[in-house]
Amino acid sequence: MGLRGRESITSRFMQYVEGLVDVIGHADRAGPLRDYCTGLVAASGRKSVEPMAAITAPGRTAAQHQSLLHFVGQGAWSDDAVLTKVREMVLPEIERHGAIKAWIIDDTSFPKKGERSVGVAHQYCGQLGKQANCQVAVSLSLANDAASLPVAYRLYLPKTWAEDDERRRKVGVPDDIDFKTKPEIALEQIQWACEMGLPGDLVLFDAGYGHDSKLRASVTELGKAYVAGIQPQTLVSKPSTRRGRAPKKRRDDEATAISVKTLALQLPKKAWHTIEWREGTNERLSSRFARIRVYVGANNEPKKSAKEWLLIEWPEGEDEPTKYWLSTLPQNIPFRDLVDAAKLRWRIERDYQELKQEVGLGHFEGRGWRGFHHHATLCIAAYGFLVSERETIPPSRSRSARRFPQLAVPDSYRPRGSAVAA
Repeated sequence: MGLRGRESITSRFMQYVEGLVDVIGHADRAGPLRDYCTGLVAASGRKSVEPMAAITAPGRTAAQHQSLLHFVGQGAWSDDAVLTKVREMVLPEIERHGAIKAWIIDDTSFPKKGERSVGVAHQYCGQLGKQANCQVAVSLSLANDAASLPVAYRLYLPKTWAEDDERRRKVGVPDDIDFKTKPEIALEQIQWACEMGLPGDLVLFDAGYGHDSKLRASVTELGKAYVAGIQPQTLVSKPSTRRGRAPKKRRDDEATAISVKTLALQLPKKAWHTIEWREGTNERLSSRFARIRVYVGANNEPKKSAKEWLLIEWPEGEDEPTKYWLSTLPQNIPFRDLVDAAKLRWRIERDYQELKQEVGLGHFEGRGWRGFHHHATLCIAAYGFLVSERETIPPSRSRSARRFPQLAVPDSYRPRGSAVAA
């Protein structure tokens, strides 16, 4: 479906939303769907249900609030069906600017107060860069240099939640949702993408996932290459080690193991090269990199240890290397292409920032499992339209929802619980 064309961006957006009406189920959901999506792209300020109700139905805000609240929090429509329709409509628009280069695994966090919202726990919060009370969702996105689109999205449910029947019941966690680590959720999403035959042969993940050797091995078994961020203490076998020959004095794994940081510090000066890479189609950055073929893990058994790329970044002026990656991309890949692949993760970081800032991904104020995922699905749907607009690609320009006519909260509107409203 071509999304470009006639009339204004508003009319194109409504045409896009009509495509979603086809998969939303009952006809009485069509109106709330249109209003909710409109609120996400056209409302200024916070994109929670109450202010969106005020701007989409200023004459009947209370009734609209209840309608939207029920639609997003209780509506029995399928997130999978809506995300599939979004993918069908938006992916061709993204691919007009180049083939899908990678699947990007990432998680995004939402700081929260209190303990009643589903999945909230004291855990690492990427948005704050520290341990904090938050929710965390794991996603898989399809990406090229021009754009990315989340196609799978699931809340991480900490074990304290997964094993508490009473808490699960109160927020409506489905019975088939068990505790899974974030890498396990990521692997399920990758397996699903393989089963769906989605385009892309490369999987990217940061060190929070790349440290998991089982995840890396599973990606390889699925026939996909990866570029995986890793920690400095990750062990590899030095390339000079002769495989199949055990050390004379020690036969354990540590005999031939070396951390990637130690290996990087031992590399000669000639191993380091200044490489440029792209962020989008216009921006170019540069830094110092080295790459070397290594055996992953300390075990030298050929069937259990494969040779792959170790990529290291050591920017000028830094006291030591700052980033490390392992990659199963081909041995003959050009150095610059390897760096480009590793750095494509910037795409998802920028896009998640826009998902939160432009369409309110983090603004959901409900507590339930269904509402959390419904809100995210509709944010992804709204965002999918923004990335499909021709003039907003390449990403050197912001795909800003501000190009929509902004709908202001009426002067007469007072939030529930305010002194004036009381």
